[in-house]
Amino acid sequence: MYNLISALSRRQKSYVFLAADLALLPLALLFTLQVQPLPDPALTTLVSLLPVLPYVMAAAAGMALWLGLPHVQLNAYERHAAVQSGLLAGGTALALALLTAVFGPALPSGTHVVFAICYFLSMVVARAAMLQLVLMVYRRANPRCRVLIYGAGNTGTQLAQALKAHDGIDPVAFADDNSSLQGLTLVGLPVFSPARIAEIVQARQIRRVLLAMPSQSQPRQAQITQRLQQLGLEVQALPSFAQLIGEEALVDKLTPVAPQAFLGRAARNVPLKEAAGSYQSKAVLVSGAGGSIGSELCRQVLTCRPAKLVLFELSELALYTVHQELGPLAEAAGIELVPVLGSVTDPRQVRMVLNRHGVEVVLHAAAYKHVPLVEANPLPGLANNVFGTQTLARAAARAGVERFILISSDKAVNPANVMGASKRMAELIVQDLATRPGQKTVFTMVRFGNVLGSSGSVVPLFQEQISRGGPVTVTDPNVKRFFMTISEAVQLVLQAGDMAQGGEVFVLDMGEPVPILQLARQVIESAGHSVRDADNPDGDIAIDIIGLRPGEKMEEELTLTEELVHTRHQKIFCARETVLSEIEVAGFLRSLRQAVAAGDEAAARQVIQRWVEGYCQPPQAGRKSS
Repeated sequence: MYNLISALSRRQKSYVFLAADLALLPLALLFTLQVQPLPDPALTTLVSLLPVLPYVMAAAAGMALWLGLPHVQLNAYERHAAVQSGLLAGGTALALALLTAVFGPALPSGTHVVFAICYFLSMVVARAAMLQLVLMVYRRANPRCRVLIYGAGNTGTQLAQALKAHDGIDPVAFADDNSSLQGLTLVGLPVFSPARIAEIVQARQIRRVLLAMPSQSQPRQAQITQRLQQLGLEVQALPSFAQLIGEEALVDKLTPVAPQAFLGRAARNVPLKEAAGSYQSKAVLVSGAGGSIGSELCRQVLTCRPAKLVLFELSELALYTVHQELGPLAEAAGIELVPVLGSVTDPRQVRMVLNRHGVEVVLHAAAYKHVPLVEANPLPGLANNVFGTQTLARAAARAGVERFILISSDKAVNPANVMGASKRMAELIVQDLATRPGQKTVFTMVRFGNVLGSSGSVVPLFQEQISRGGPVTVTDPNVKRFFMTISEAVQLVLQAGDMAQGGEVFVLDMGEPVPILQLARQVIESAGHSVRDADNPDGDIAIDIIGLRPGEKMEEELTLTEELVHTRHQKIFCARETVLSEIEVAGFLRSLRQAVAAGDEAAARQVIQRWVEGYCQPPQAGRKSS
């Protein structure tokens, strides 16, 4: 049957419709004669009309073709086509009245009116029946995708109405959060509660859900989508009218609020002024040049007009990105920009780069800094952060570099994680080199807290979670962190590098620590959404408390002793902390190298436990890798 219908041409289908309409004419006339009070039986009267019936049918065929009724597709047979059917029925009744008046037998005038009504209704019913028959044939040959429409408002009902004649989609039910709609039947489809979706999907073999609620916020739609996808359903969203006509194009171009807006204080601008002299006309190397801190160091060093800037980076993509950005700026300023792809743990390459480019200042920002990742991969983290610092610092001393500035972290103070411990060990290495007799290189380090907007930092993470519909995850409601902007941190680092005499641990003024829960609320509200909690159960974005991750602390510290000495810059302090002897540093480096070479995480953590003040090994740590 499907092959027969699909093989018919458009013209052949028109002939079928015309033949059906003409076949209905005598049937409608017979029914009219049957219900009319006539002196003779209906069949006898119909036989007496046989001489004029062919002329009536010919007139009906001509009018049908003139009106274009046979050319109307079944799925397009709606109000306009029904009017055409009404005109055809009326015209045919008029032709019958004229012919019977001239040639007989004469019929009562009311008979012609009833005939017109019967003929019109028969054509409409026949079209509807043919449509259902054809749809049934097509559905058996090509099974349609059964869909659930989420949202039974105007958009949802209009969508269901439009899809009923669709060849490939079969709407079977609605789901809606509005309890007043649940239990009703709209456009022939039942409305269910979203809580019953799993049951409905299984019972009605639904494979796809269409979200028909464009007025809902994006986070709300994203939450519903996530829940439905967990049931194994394909989810598609109907765009809003504003999206269809392009009014929301501007919205797509809007960017999230800059992380600096969540600092809780005014961002400081710290002009370098005379500090720029330590970098002007010098060959400066920035390790980790493609990272968040490293790239900003490169930007601000360029403003000091160095003779040469060496971008030392392990990641090819990061190096390419920062080189593409800084290339035009360096060219315009007449500064030589040198991209170097490599690792600070490679002694041969480090020596070659320092000597070939005559490096005079090293800003060492290369490090693995993400606490959970380093905690899960302690040996690579230690190798990069500790041995990389040792390799680069020793090579700098041998090459006669003037200044070596280590970028450290507040997590190095009483560390609760491997990343912080590795940064503390890097500090001890730099302090040891700084105190050696006859040392010409000025070794120093700058310690500060979290930087807003850096890769993997909390604000971009929150913004990404919000874009997915939430929830926003906070480790603990009482956790606090120090924050400053990337620009602030780098300006102060360069200031500290200028005032360094050797061996100092510079600590930046970070302001007051910021509660992360408060920060999460600010980021949600800045995105135009509300927080969903016990006080506001209908809010857009929930905040989930997931517990502290391995190696995380409730609050970070900036010094080991709380003894801070003021410097000539009001936002830079110098910490007084004890240092290890050269023999002690060599001892922990030897033990750590043996542990890393053996792939023994437990031994590596034992080295940290012994030599890093304040380190507390997490309970789950200490396993030996295979």
